[in-house]
Amino acid sequence: MTAQTQTQTQTQAQALRTSAGVISSVETLEGAGFLVRRPFPKSSFAGFDPFLLLDEMGPMQLEPGQAKGAPDHPHRGFETVSYVLEGRLEHKDSEGHAGKLGPGDVQWMTAGAGVVHSEMPEQEFTRTGGRLHGLQLWVNLPQRDKMMPPRYQEISAARIPTAQTSDGSVKVKVIAGEALGAKAVIETQTPILYLHFTLQPGATVVQPVPETYNTFAYVLDGEGVFGGSEEQAGDGQMVLFAQDGEAVKITNPATATTPLDVLLIGGVPLNEPVVRYGPFVMNTEAEILQAIEDYRNGRMGRINV
Repeated sequence: MTAQTQTQTQTQAQALRTSAGVISSVETLEGAGFLVRRPFPKSSFAGFDPFLLLDEMGPMQLEPGQAKGAPDHPHRGFETVSYVLEGRLEHKDSEGHAGKLGPGDVQWMTAGAGVVHSEMPEQEFTRTGGRLHGLQLWVNLPQRDKMMPPRYQEISAARIPTAQTSDGSVKVKVIAGEALGAKAVIETQTPILYLHFTLQPGATVVQPVPETYNTFAYVLDGEGVFGGSEEQAGDGQMVLFAQDGEAVKITNPATATTPLDVLLIGGVPLNEPVVRYGPFVMNTEAEILQAIEDYRNGRMGRINV
């Protein structure tokens, strides 16, 4: 069965979601001064429950000694998902964890009650320079889990499940959730879908998505057509989907000259109050003040150099 035939069969059985709008990224500086593209949060679009932030770092070509990162900084009340496409990063935290991330690797960090974290370019990569491209997604934690012990899930590229259509025109890396028969190895605190699709020109995929999920697509490269309303979006743009169906349709037009590289991300909205102050995301102002006090008094620990 070709990808197109497969799509037609799926479309008949599932109502396709329509687009609820397109959000363009803004450029901003993060950490020690590295440039990111950010579709949210920004003044016109604060977040998309349960998601708090999405940053795309690069793609950029860095000269030797030019790479910058995010030195020691705290987190409480949410999860960070780091996904490296190109380049090499290293991290340390106040819980004694340390590791390195290379192309295709994912780190899913549940900050919970609080952790001090450092994310920097890997030393050898900093020395030599090279191409760097990665993403970080912030996922809110439900109130019941905000003070849970911190934990890490580091998944190498080799362990991330992949799948493709029978004709090879659509490929997917399954970071969270399920797609094309492959199921993620990462465990999430709330149901999450995080898929990296690559569609060749003329290819279409229809991905089932539970109706309860808030869902969006973020275009990494190329231009595509999204949803039953056939919304067009390109590199650095985010497509929001209405909760009016149980599947999302993505197409790379036959006229395209390059593959479409796109993330499809969704999750169950928490529908809880969100109070955020920099790296702290809680439910009340009092909890934010407590987080600040705990950090200042060293209760989140310190990174041992």
